[in-house]
Amino acid sequence: MITRRTFTSALAGVALAPAVLRHAMAAEPVRLCTALSLSGPFAMAGQPAEAGARLAVKALAKDYGLDASLLVIDDEGNPGRAMPKIIAALQQGVRFFSGAVLSNVGLPMSAEIANGGGVYMSSVGADEITGADCRRSTFRWPVSSYGAVHQTIGALIGADPKARRWYTITPKYVFGEAMLREAQAIFKQNNIEHVGNSFHAMADTEFSGYLASVAAARPDVLAILNFGPQSTNTIRQAVDFGLKQKMKIVLVWGAGAEQYAEIGSEALEDIYIGAQYDDAIDSPGNRRLVDLFQTHLKVRPSYSMVNGFITADLLMRGIKAAGSTEPAQVIKALEGLTYEGPTGEEHIRAFDHQCIKNYYLLRGKAPAGKKHKDDYVEVVSFGKSFVEASRSDCKMT
Repeated sequence: MITRRTFTSALAGVALAPAVLRHAMAAEPVRLCTALSLSGPFAMAGQPAEAGARLAVKALAKDYGLDASLLVIDDEGNPGRAMPKIIAALQQGVRFFSGAVLSNVGLPMSAEIANGGGVYMSSVGADEITGADCRRSTFRWPVSSYGAVHQTIGALIGADPKARRWYTITPKYVFGEAMLREAQAIFKQNNIEHVGNSFHAMADTEFSGYLASVAAARPDVLAILNFGPQSTNTIRQAVDFGLKQKMKIVLVWGAGAEQYAEIGSEALEDIYIGAQYDDAIDSPGNRRLVDLFQTHLKVRPSYSMVNGFITADLLMRGIKAAGSTEPAQVIKALEGLTYEGPTGEEHIRAFDHQCIKNYYLLRGKAPAGKKHKDDYVEVVSFGKSFVEASRSDCKMT
């Protein structure tokens, strides 16, 4: 049986499936492209997302009446290396794109795809992609950093009014800066004392120096604003430092089940995690999705898998709704689209192309409380937090 820990074998099985799905003469040919970090430290999120995107094309294209193929690009987590690959795909006639793992790749992707006349279903979190840098050709499925902060930090402030002193650890790039900006805003709104912040570089793997500063500041809560392997290392080292016994810890943007397994239940116990998705969500769309992953990959889906899956799915759904592969018609069809998604009813609002969906606050379970080996977390709360149109920086032309 394939588990999350042996996930790469499942990915290989999907990769060996035919790239082009043929079923009827009337099928509409379409080329999709997903750009993901398949090498480097953020491959732990990119590789599962690739499996999700491949599964969406393999399992759903026929239902949408499409003769679909998928081009996969390794963006290497590096915009300078990724953009020539995106431009080459556009020059080859590809018009429908999804990805990336990192916001510093997704933002220039949005610009290049707009310039090339394509459509981009983004999977990144920085506010700018549906804010100041929004574009008519760009859509986003994940909740932005604004929503993630409100449904994690905001929820914990409401649940524990005595936790007045907060410390943040932040990666020094566009995603982290957006997370910190939103955290500082919510601290100010609630008269919370922000007792310190430590910025770190994207290449950092050692966080003990920052955690020493956390310990010295003696906050009530440590908010971790980084992502992927960096947040995994931060949590592990914070636990080794004994900080879990001295303060609450919240990871505002979790990477999902692969990350939980890597951290382990003992370290994860009682740590709060913000999540775009959890496989235990009780919705018709998620039940169908879980069945699909179990049937094809013999695994329950993780957030990274679902992120890759749903962004490819929405592109195909938009093409079907438009009855056309013309990007302008697909954009029009996606604007205002409501559908049954993994988190329940989801809606793409027209003015900024943000998908309106729930964001979840989870808590790590004790090892003794797990129902099965992959049962790492429980849902504490969830809700929807989005910048309204009157306050948005998005000004589409």
